[in-house]
Amino acid sequence: MRLTVRHTTRYRYDVPLANAMQQLRLTPEDTASQKVVEWSIEAPGIERATTYKDAFGNRVHMVSRSEPVEDVEITAAGVVDTQDTNGVLGHEPDAGVPPRLFTRVTPLTQSNQAIRKLASHAEGHDRIGGFHALMHAIREKVEYKIGVSETHASAASALAAGEGVCQDHAHIFIAAARAIGIPARYVSGYLLLEDEQASEAHHAWAEVLIDGLGWTGFDVSNAMCPTERYIRLTAGLDSRSAAPIRGIRFGGLEENLEVEVDVAQAAFQQQQ
Repeated sequence: MRLTVRHTTRYRYDVPLANAMQQLRLTPEDTASQKVVEWSIEAPGIERATTYKDAFGNRVHMVSRSEPVEDVEITAAGVVDTQDTNGVLGHEPDAGVPPRLFTRVTPLTQSNQAIRKLASHAEGHDRIGGFHALMHAIREKVEYKIGVSETHASAASALAAGEGVCQDHAHIFIAAARAIGIPARYVSGYLLLEDEQASEAHHAWAEVLIDGLGWTGFDVSNAMCPTERYIRLTAGLDSRSAAPIRGIRFGGLEENLEVEVDVAQAAFQQQQ
């Protein structure tokens, strides 16, 4: 499937920024399930950006600005060919990131007794079946509801609340996997919805390293493994390290943030 993406982030400040520095993790990479056909980023200072790969294998553009501004707009857009691999990315021998890195527990993925109880679904010889069971168990306990959790709520608090969004589901799944010693990582990306309605923001799911399969994705919010409707953008230990945009700023005081994500099937395919 050929998908088009336009992801725009707007920052507005009540007084001009003095200066700012941002890490833009807005460039998808080729994987077993996707191939990037074309991609571009429009952002103030992008022509002077320093580009590198971070500790998790994400391509980063580091941009800085020193001129006073009240409005900043960043747009990533492109075309990606995808295929359904049942969520399996496989092993990454050239990734340069040791899998054990993803067993590290963060404040957002700290387990507790309730999470460790959920993790028992994934124990045993049938890992793939166990993680499917874990996915459904989390979905049953945590209702998907927009606007009920904090931006970076912990796995434990989201499970206790019984409601949350995709990042909460991913954090709980990751915390449970790490509780039984399985490498797990947070993935941020894009999802083409069934009716192709506009997305409110980027999507998130989890990946675990399964013997014999390699890295395999699980989208708890939709109770399924990623298909050709998904585009993988970033990965990290949790939503903080995998955030598409992170940075620091001086000045500006109050910040108003708007995010628009539009994912569609390419027009030429729709006409076939």
